[in-house]
Amino acid sequence: MNYPSRRSVLIRGGALLSLLTAGSSLARADVLDEVVKAGVIKVGIFEDFPPFASLGTDMQIQGYDVEMANIIAKALGVKAELVGINGQNRIPYLTEGKVDMLLSIGFSDERAQVIDFTAPYAPYYIVVMGPREVEVKGPADLKGKTIAVNKGTLEDTEVTKVAPEGADIQRYNDYAGVISAFLSGQAKLMVVGNDVGATILAKQPTIEPVEKFHLLTSPSNMGVRKGESRLQQKLNDIIAGMRKDGSLNELSLKWLKQPLPNDF
Repeated sequence: MNYPSRRSVLIRGGALLSLLTAGSSLARADVLDEVVKAGVIKVGIFEDFPPFASLGTDMQIQGYDVEMANIIAKALGVKAELVGINGQNRIPYLTEGKVDMLLSIGFSDERAQVIDFTAPYAPYYIVVMGPREVEVKGPADLKGKTIAVNKGTLEDTEVTKVAPEGADIQRYNDYAGVISAFLSGQAKLMVVGNDVGATILAKQPTIEPVEKFHLLTSPSNMGVRKGESRLQQKLNDIIAGMRKDGSLNELSLKWLKQPLPNDF
């Protein structure tokens, strides 16, 4: 089974951004008024991106982003229309008005020239995971341990930076190989994104991986068209309210199988 990397999904299409600045100037005067008038907010999401969005056993799309889209729609008094996007077309879909907002987009200075971002609404980080009984608190504890990682990914880069001499990094061609090596005991530890970790935990494996320490943090934001400050503020208010009442943490526990990090 293929376990997609959020990081690999989110960085695709970056080269297209420089071509979109002109298109962003076509943004409508006020998207929030148009959304309320239409009774629908069009939300761009990755449709095959567990645990943020994927088909459930009832063949209905479900996940962190699906729930978030519905929460936003309810707060605005409208219905959510989920629009499937990918790494290449998501920003053009936003700037051209095919969607009103995007979910699961990481902030970058390059993207910020074309679209505007909300505050983070979901945590993303790369983490070292291992069995509960294995004592690992930081990079020094990797010495003498076998560590499974997806070859050539950001996870590979980050763990290679900090691994001490004597750490045995085993590189696999995909996440299925990483997970198989860990669950079979061939590797004592694995380095994955918290999205992949949540997918494993949801299956309740015999060897339950727990988080040991983080290597990199890059949270998910929402994206809106450049200059749509009213919609941006409304979304920020929704996120702030969810943080305050604990519902954002509940969403993280449900889909990511972890509470929001203390520094989130």
